[in-house]
Amino acid sequence: MTTKEYCQSVEEKDHWHKQKEKDFPIRENNSPLISLRNASLDLAYEPSIMKDYAFLVRKELIGKISRISEQLSRQDKTLIIRSAWRSFKHQRLLWNTTMKSMQKKHPYKSRDELKKVVAYFIAPEKKSTHSTGGAVDALIYDKKTSCILDFGTNRGLKIELSEKCYPYYPDISKVAKKNRELLIGLFEAEGFVCDMKEYWHFDYGNIGWAIEKNEPRAIYDVIGDMS
Repeated sequence: MTTKEYCQSVEEKDHWHKQKEKDFPIRENNSPLISLRNASLDLAYEPSIMKDYAFLVRKELIGKISRISEQLSRQDKTLIIRSAWRSFKHQRLLWNTTMKSMQKKHPYKSRDELKKVVAYFIAPEKKSTHSTGGAVDALIYDKKTSCILDFGTNRGLKIELSEKCYPYYPDISKVAKKNRELLIGLFEAEGFVCDMKEYWHFDYGNIGWAIEKNEPRAIYDVIGDMS
């Protein structure tokens, strides 16, 4: 499959997902949100744009992330948690911050053009799987080299948003492919599904997961606010 064909297949599948999500059933299991920071796990955390961000996930995810962390520790690596549950306010702030950054980077592109790019990777607040508590963004830190692994679009924690972020994008280095395979493989072994457009984003229990796993219903609904 060529790079163009691969990207087209991802976009077609993404469109199909969005259509199916509209009426997809959810039976909320009321699993509580638990802070990863309080779970005594060997994790690193990306600084958040939200003050006192607690990195909350549904309770079932704690054990899964713990086992992933343990496997990486045996390889002298550390799982970096970039983001977990996000409130609607957090999602809005992320969208606005990314738009401002893109406007600075591409001053000659129209706002509509930039919005289209941002929308590929950041969902509206009520559509983001992060608001369910079942989504985790992650990267890997290598203790031997004291560096974050190369995934093909990142410099450390900074990720350049483009089609190269699609998990199996063909035109990246062998090292980047190997590192993506490691990250994705660890999460898939714990029942997560990797997002179609973001190699760092993993879902469990929510609609995106249920559709991909051919489950009859999702078990995590949106939790937009903790108040």
